[in-house]
Amino acid sequence: MARRSEHTLAEIKEMTLSAAESIVTEKGISALTMRKIAWKMGYTVGSIYMVFTGMADLIIQINARTLDEITNQMNAVPATPPAQAIENLAKIYLHFANLNFNRWSIVFEYRLPQDTKAPDYYQEKIDNIHARIHSQLALLTPERDGRQNNQAARALWAGVHGICMLSLTEKNDIADIEERIVLLVRNFIRGWLTSADF
Repeated sequence: MARRSEHTLAEIKEMTLSAAESIVTEKGISALTMRKIAWKMGYTVGSIYMVFTGMADLIIQINARTLDEITNQMNAVPATPPAQAIENLAKIYLHFANLNFNRWSIVFEYRLPQDTKAPDYYQEKIDNIHARIHSQLALLTPERDGRQNNQAARALWAGVHGICMLSLTEKNDIADIEERIVLLVRNFIRGWLTSADF
């Protein structure tokens, strides 16, 4: 068992997050317990409570790191015409979800305890993903106001997310899932460009 003096609180926090992510990646959220995390990192459960208020705090921070990873991959998409950029962003999202299914799925499946609010920074991370789509739709349809493009971005992304969740849960072929997502994105954009009213 490691001694508290061997690592700083920041290092213990990072070790806890890494151990928890490893457990979730391998076995899913149902396998995640403070005892398993502590055993994996070689510390006591009490050490975890020095850096996290509880399991909800820990899971929110795991999810925040997952959202950061998705955003970083999306930010690496090269500049292309907006319609192609949206398609590329959707593909990145799908492939991230496929390669990191357990981590990705708890972002959306985990519910905070009643009367607990997610921290502001966490909502900002979710909004950052929508903002990437919104910015591309705004380039496609600058004549529409920001609210319209924002609502469209959220609707489109809900569809992309739904395809990922349903198809990956059913273990469909990744090429088939990508084809469905491309079909959704292209038809959504075509309809959005030609619709007269919102």
